Amino acid sequence: MMKGVFTALVTPFNRDGSIDVGAYKALIQFQMEQGIDGLVPVGTTGESPTLSEQEKELLIQLAVELAQKKIPVIAGTGSNNTSHAIDATKRAKEIGADYTLQVSPYYNKPSTEGLYRHFVSIAEEGELPVVVYNVPGRCAVNLPVSLLLRLAEHPGIVAVKEACGNMSQIEELLHKRPDGFSVLSGDDALTVPMMACGADGIISVAGNAFPAEMVKLTHAMLTGDLKTALEMHRYLYPFFVNIFIETNPVPIKTYMAEAGHILEVFRAPLCELEQEHRKILLSTFD
Repeated sequence: MMKGVFTALVTPFNRDGSIDVGAYKALIQFQMEQGIDGLVPVGTTGESPTLSEQEKELLIQLAVELAQKKIPVIAGTGSNNTSHAIDATKRAKEIGADYTLQVSPYYNKPSTEGLYRHFVSIAEEGELPVVVYNVPGRCAVNLPVSLLLRLAEHPGIVAVKEACGNMSQIEELLHKRPDGFSVLSGDDALTVPMMACGADGIISVAGNAFPAEMVKLTHAMLTGDLKTALEMHRYLYPFFVNIFIETNPVPIKTYMAEAGHILEVFRAPLCELEQEHRKILLSTFD
C-alpha cells in the first residue's frame, strides 16, 4: 500500500517562462534528503494545464532519474479525454514512472458510468497502477463512495487522492474500502483528521516547502504517535490555510520564491498574489 507523504511538486520557471531545470532538480534533491516518501510531478500544483506534452515528459523523466527507484514517482497524466490520458500514461510508463495520478474528467462532466469506464480504461490500457484523484472543487464532479468502491475492485486501481473535503464521505470510504486500497488526503489541513480515521497519508502541497515536517507529521500518525502529529499539525496549520489564500500553486510558489528555492514566475492565466494576500502568507510564522 501507499503510505506517508508524497509531494505534489511545483514547476519552477525561468524569467522567460521556460522550465528552470536546475531549480527543479534541486527541489527534488531537497525532497529526497528530507525523507519524503514519493514525488508527484505534473499535477495541478505543477501547473499542468499550461505545460506542453514535451515539458510534462521532461519533468516526469527528471523525477524518475533523480528518484533512482528509491522512492516512487506518481506521474500526473490525467485528462478529460480518455484516449489522451491513456497515451500520456503509456508514455510515463516508458519513461519509468511507478504510478499514474488520474484526475476526474473535468468540464465535460461524465455520468457515474462514464467515470467508471474512464478510469478502468486507463488502468487496463495505460499499464501503470492508477491513483484516482477526486477534487470536485476543480472538476465540478464528485466521485461518490459507491463508485470508488467499484473502482477499488479493479487490480490496476490502487489508491485515491481524496480532496472532496467532506469528512462524512471520506469516513464512509475508509470504513468500506477493501484491503490494499490506499486513501490519501488531497488537503494538507485534513491530513491528521483523515489519518486519524484510517487514511494512509497525503499528496501534499505544503511538502514543497516543509518536507521534513510533513514526513514527521505523517509518520507519527502511521505509528500512533498522536502527540507528535498534533504538534506538527498545530505548527503548520496556519501555513496549510494560507497556501490556499488564492488558487494553488500561486501561494506555495510565492512562499518558496521568498525562501530562495525558485523564481516567482507563473504561467498565464495564473499571476502573482494580491499584495494583501502576499503579506498574510509571508507573515505566517512571524
